[in-house]
Amino acid sequence: MKKREEFNQVGFRGGDYIKNRKKNEKRIGGKALSLAAFANAKSRPSGYNPSFIKKQREFYRNAKCISKFKKSVKRDSQFDERRHSLPNIEAINEDETLLKSRKINKKKKTSLKALGEEVEEKRAEAEKLRMEREAMIQAKKEERAKAEAKRKFLRDNMSKRTRSGQPVMKYRIQHILEGLLEKP
Repeated sequence: MKKREEFNQVGFRGGDYIKNRKKNEKRIGGKALSLAAFANAKSRPSGYNPSFIKKQREFYRNAKCISKFKKSVKRDSQFDERRHSLPNIEAINEDETLLKSRKINKKKKTSLKALGEEVEEKRAEAEKLRMEREAMIQAKKEERAKAEAKRKFLRDNMSKRTRSGQPVMKYRIQHILEGLLEKP
């Protein structure tokens, strides 16, 4: 019994050992792994396999090329079918266009004056729009110039100083008063 008591007093297998072990577990962040568990943890597949990823990428690239090829073959075959069936459609279209052009020519001969008037109206309208646009641009330029001149005047006045280096209060007070008068 004495041996056990001495053993516990020194702190080898007593309550101090348990406290120290718990402190260490907290510090480390949990119980330590056994050697076998550590070895097995590394040998499990992690999901990252570069060769598999490379094969998969190549597979998808090939699939993409194949689908593009199939689409182009399909498009070419449709184009060939259209080309073979076009002469019949073209012949019908030529007859229709000849009839329409003859009708239009008859209308043009009778309404040449009307067309001339229509063209003049379009020109006048375009000229009117152009003049309005130019007037708007000119007004904006003038407005910008006025605002720029006002800013320059204000900047010059606000930066004026007395001999001792103090700002001239006359211009500052005037600026504040103008701001108050403009707001309401």
